[in-house]
Amino acid sequence: MLEATPLGEGWILRHDRAELPAAVPGCVHTDLLAAGVIPDPFLGRNETEVAWVGRRDWTYERDLSAASAHEQTDLAFDGLDTVAEILLDGRLLGRVRNMHRSHRFDVTGLTGRLSVRFVSAYTEAEAMRGKLGERPAAYAEPFAYVRKMACSFGWDWGPTLVTAGIWRPVRLEHWSTARIARVRPLVTVEPGVGRVELAVDVERTRVEAPLTVEATVGGVRARASVDGTQGSVRLEVPSPRLWWPRGYGEQPLYDVELTLLHGDEPLDVWRRRIGFRTVELDRSADAHGTGFTFVVNGERLFARGVNWIPDDVFPSRVTRARYRERLGQAADAGVDLVRVWGGGIYESEDFYDTCDELGLLVWQDFPFACAAYPEEQPLRGEVEAEARENVVRLMPHPSLVLWNGNNENLWGFRDWGWDRALAGESWGEGYYLGVLPRVVAELDPTRPYAAGSPWSGSWERHPNDPAHGTHHSWEVWNREDYAEYRAHVPRFMAEFGWQAPPAYATLRRALPGEELAADSPGMLHHQKADDGNGKLRRGLERHFAVPEGDFDRWHYLTQVNQARAVATGIEHWRSHWPVCAGTVLWQLNDCWPVTSWAAIDGDGREKPLYHELRRLYADRLLTLQVRERGLVSAAVNQGARVWAGAVRLRRMSVEGVVIGEARSEFTAEGRTVALVGVDRELEPAGPKEFLVADADGLRALHFPAPDRDIPYPRPEFEVEIVPGGVRVTALTLVRDLLLQADRLAPGARADRGLVTLLPGEEVTIGVRGWETPDPETARSALYCVEPSR
Repeated sequence: MLEATPLGEGWILRHDRAELPAAVPGCVHTDLLAAGVIPDPFLGRNETEVAWVGRRDWTYERDLSAASAHEQTDLAFDGLDTVAEILLDGRLLGRVRNMHRSHRFDVTGLTGRLSVRFVSAYTEAEAMRGKLGERPAAYAEPFAYVRKMACSFGWDWGPTLVTAGIWRPVRLEHWSTARIARVRPLVTVEPGVGRVELAVDVERTRVEAPLTVEATVGGVRARASVDGTQGSVRLEVPSPRLWWPRGYGEQPLYDVELTLLHGDEPLDVWRRRIGFRTVELDRSADAHGTGFTFVVNGERLFARGVNWIPDDVFPSRVTRARYRERLGQAADAGVDLVRVWGGGIYESEDFYDTCDELGLLVWQDFPFACAAYPEEQPLRGEVEAEARENVVRLMPHPSLVLWNGNNENLWGFRDWGWDRALAGESWGEGYYLGVLPRVVAELDPTRPYAAGSPWSGSWERHPNDPAHGTHHSWEVWNREDYAEYRAHVPRFMAEFGWQAPPAYATLRRALPGEELAADSPGMLHHQKADDGNGKLRRGLERHFAVPEGDFDRWHYLTQVNQARAVATGIEHWRSHWPVCAGTVLWQLNDCWPVTSWAAIDGDGREKPLYHELRRLYADRLLTLQVRERGLVSAAVNQGARVWAGAVRLRRMSVEGVVIGEARSEFTAEGRTVALVGVDRELEPAGPKEFLVADADGLRALHFPAPDRDIPYPRPEFEVEIVPGGVRVTALTLVRDLLLQADRLAPGARADRGLVTLLPGEEVTIGVRGWETPDPETARSALYCVEPSR
């Protein structure tokens, strides 16, 4: 039987004559940090102090003995970051140049000093650039010339910390006769039966040995012989329980076990979990353009999505527990789709296992983002090899529903001047429209493939045409107000978002000793977007009077603006289902403490946007929308059951006087939207009035003017401590009340975000992690919108 010996201990990290203990898996930065050689690059402006690390070469070493009674021993690396040569007592075992692949070397009977010598990724990338020529990109760093996590080189939300190291596990594998080299599971479902076909590749030491494979799943067992180095075994599971996305059903998972046998002797075992489900992507043409609708088990979905970036710029630090926490936060917010963005990595099995368990659909980008990628060798061969490995590696996961060729590169070629700058040079089109769809069609025909995001499906249309396929909305935020979200109904909104700073306690930890201001040195360093603070200011002043010199108010209002912006978009697009079939927020998470588009900041704290997502992505959403004929109330029902009720509409003054009132009955069938027109007499007349809609505990508000023009009364409210939290009673209109729990204690969390109270209403905000509650401290952590004058 194959035996595996982990090689996580006993490593040292060497540079010149210096050496220090090394953790494997890990990277150079985390080893230097643990040894006290470098300061924490996440704090202050330390990032610049450690830039030298990414420019150096580094060597990992340890003693190795491959002695074994087995016929062969392999040295197996699950991930090397990125360019390295592997030697044993100076003898070259091999060279690698791809972070996204595993690597294996025959070390049978060998003993000696194992060295993994990493060359700086800059050295490799700049050499490739010199050989292949310049290619345009969104950023100046040479990330497109090396198969490495692109955002290691910095992004408009991430630091430039170019890593090197043994970033995934390494082990010795001892085996005899044969071992399982690859298992490719094809899982399909037909009425009354689930089929599992396991295509097996084996590696042999003895060509003549007769081999069989035996597989089990769901109480069904089957055997097949191996012909040479390949075999295939088929199983049929009667009446399998279907795996569903969260909110649509349960997530039953089936254990699959495949054993490689020589006679009755087991040689190797492969184990995974699978789920039975069907997935289609409806890209049919219709009266509105070309659709992009996920269909799971025959059920058409409005995808409630978020974009995922690596949860740490040092991905070896992301544990199974951390994946569980972050993805659990996503599920708790109503998310049912997570897009693994193309500037990051193929995540670990822990990520996809968690998505399988939580019912989170996974849209997987191939790792290409925001640049023209050369297609010449050796890059082309590396791209195909990594695609083949990772497609097969991730195939067992029922959560995986889409392979996507790239992020924004087809759009970049058309709109960002690449066509002219490239002058006929390769730029990646051959990957997205050639290599990658061919690999997916060959290896994983059970899942759809999209050439990129955004992509309209054809060069005959603009790549980012909102009427066709996927759309990214970045004119809003970069140049336009978020009210412009309402100008279009895209078929699928795959990227959109608005920035805000992280939580106050996150800033205090990341910027120790600094007097916080919007433009203080540390705040500016932790703002990576081009003119990011300028865009924050311009976006803010369209709605509020900018609080000059008052950091706390600025911090609160920018977070309000972020939540309002995202709500404006999602409410509009959800109300247009099924024309619009999904929204994927940019972004769920951060990889360090930074001002960004994230709903959860770099320390894992939830911004007000996160809590707003819980409302926006709930099965039932009540919203007020402006349509051509006037205001309508929209009851968005993504649940399976009918939602029938009455919406109470109140036209009110900001002083709290009810000017007009009406009730309207509605019926929203399962997975539909019910629209009810609002009588003209109930529409607010000018900035002193607003409209309130209530139905079944849900509320929608419509203010016809920006806050800066609304003559709000000075907010008054009472605060008291109650078991488990803080109760606030409004004496006036209190708009967008927020308890910043981390101001009570760094570890404190609130159970809700922004809430608007009418006079006489109250809310209890649950708080955990606050050991010494008192009403005055609670009041000091409460913020709300105040009159501009």
